[in-house]
Amino acid sequence: MTQEPASIELKKLRYVINGTVVLDGVDLTMGRGEIVAILGRSGTGKTTLLRLIMGLVPPTSGHIKINGLDIVGLSEQELDLIRADMGMVFQGAALFDSMTVGDNVAFGLVEHRRLPASQVAGRVRELLEMVDMAGAEHLMPAQLSGGMRKRVGIARALALQPSIMLYDEPTAGLDPISAAAIDNLIHRLCEQVRVATLIVSHDVHSLRRVADRAALLDKGIFRAMGPLPELEASGDPAIRQFLSGSPEGPLTRHAGH
Repeated sequence: MTQEPASIELKKLRYVINGTVVLDGVDLTMGRGEIVAILGRSGTGKTTLLRLIMGLVPPTSGHIKINGLDIVGLSEQELDLIRADMGMVFQGAALFDSMTVGDNVAFGLVEHRRLPASQVAGRVRELLEMVDMAGAEHLMPAQLSGGMRKRVGIARALALQPSIMLYDEPTAGLDPISAAAIDNLIHRLCEQVRVATLIVSHDVHSLRRVADRAALLDKGIFRAMGPLPELEASGDPAIRQFLSGSPEGPLTRHAGH
């Protein structure tokens, strides 16, 4: 039996912009059905990492393999095919305000699949049921709460049945109850659909509920990677400072210099 390739494999990934080193040799391997969280302070390059994985920006050096294929150097057309297998959930859900919920969820299907309208409607209904938003097709984004918008964003990202889901701060701006509900949904979908799930966040409490592994990004490198309880037991002062949320420590010592 042939072993399936890693969903995402980053090797010696480096990204420098205007002389600033954002990522300085990052390695990561993750497979289907796994939830990995990238932690770090604001401005440490977490969202840049997602943009690199999606092929939206090229790395300075290193390799990005998606399901075994190195995407570095591919044409825009080739990258589009790779991106169709990745669902991206943006921080603010990024719904099209002029479209109904149903049309938002159907967007990828209409753009990339030639399906009859009845089939599209059926798939939209199925996706909204998956995210506990059944019957919301006719609503406009302005009528939704923050948590509901996130759910619709997740349904839209799942439309093309991706093997990889990328989340940028999925619980940002949500109250604790809505955040917990989104965490549960991400976890359930990962088990149901067996997608590789990469979450960028600085919400440690939220990630305790969902992440199989976490990596702390600091000064362009992963300072630590492993299950969150392992990271919490670490003796590294920087890791302890981030996970405890303390303003004092090595992560803030250089600030203002």
